[in-house]
Amino acid sequence: MNEIHKPYDEKMQKTLDVVASDFASVRAGRANAAVLDKIAVDYYGTPTPINQVASISSPDPRTLTIQPWDGTILKAIEKAIQTSDLGINPQNDGRVIRLSFPQLTEERRKELSKQVKKYAEAGKVAIRNIRRDAVDVYKAMKKKSEITEDDLKEYEKEMQDLTEKRCKQIDELAAKKETELMAV
Repeated sequence: MNEIHKPYDEKMQKTLDVVASDFASVRAGRANAAVLDKIAVDYYGTPTPINQVASISSPDPRTLTIQPWDGTILKAIEKAIQTSDLGINPQNDGRVIRLSFPQLTEERRKELSKQVKKYAEAGKVAIRNIRRDAVDVYKAMKKKSEITEDDLKEYEKEMQDLTEKRCKQIDELAAKKETELMAV
């Protein structure tokens, strides 16, 4: 790959990583600590991710337990989970919070599948925006006579190929996540 594309390729890779973490946060019927990543709890006036104030474990495939290091924030964690779009009611026993993941209904699977498609599309739009920025830079370089017309065409083609490759990777991740969601 040409050295001129490197910063844009790195940005595209970061976008791909963000999309993958978005997919991980969509619960697929089994207990996965990543579903809690986007939930922040008010810890001494600062919104803090749950995994930074508690230990999260999975005693069985359908249960997560959250044990805060500071017992005073147990209620705050419970409230944060209830107000999130997780759709699970936490059970608080005074020391730990248990989250039981029920089997997903067909309707909920389709809803989550739409969410996955939305994340995938947002990722592809971000990648296309990176391509557009790169092409704008190449055109400015051509205008300043730093590169030739042939170089411009070649750079644009290489950037388009890179964009298609990254969009295909997002589609593959989305298909894998949808398969996981639809598996009973």
